[in-house]
Amino acid sequence: MADLAKQLGENIRKRRVEIGLSQDNLALNANIDRSYIGRIERGEVNITVEMLFKIAAYIKIDPRDLLPIAVGE
Repeated sequence: MADLAKQLGENIRKRRVEIGLSQDNLALNANIDRSYIGRIERGEVNITVEMLFKIAAYIKIDPRDLLPIAVGE
């Protein structure tokens, strides 16, 4: 499961960088603690579906596009 959280975090970071948004700006706009954004992007935490949708809205992407592709299933 940790691999899934890490891949999700990498996908969030990649999209955030693509649109030129800093962690600070994402945190401020989404009303999420900046250190928590960092922990999400490093895959250190498992986020809720609600948090996934909240982040996706601010980085202008469909939440499905952030989900990792399960390998071996």
